[in-house]
Amino acid sequence: MSAQPITFEQPRTARVRPSSTPVQTKEIIEMLMQEELARVRIQEMHQEMRAHQARGRDRSFRRWDRVARWAARRADRHRS
Repeated sequence: MSAQPITFEQPRTARVRPSSTPVQTKEIIEMLMQEELARVRIQEMHQEMRAHQARGRDRSFRRWDRVARWAARRADRHRS
C-alpha cells in the first residue's frame, strides 16, 4: 500500500462559449411544476394504497376471527 502524494492543483475545466440561444425559463418552470405535480400524485397514490391495504387487513382479521369462533363452537359441540 503506497501513499498518494497530496496535490493542490486545480482540476482542468473545459472552456465553453456561452450559448447564443436564450435560456427559456418559462419552459423550465413549467417542467418543474409538472415534476412536482407528478410527485404529489405519486404520494397520493401511495397513501391510497396504504389505506386499501389496511382495509384488507381488517377484513382478513374479521374473516379469520369468524372462522376461529365457528371452529371453537364446533369443537365444543363435538366434545360434549
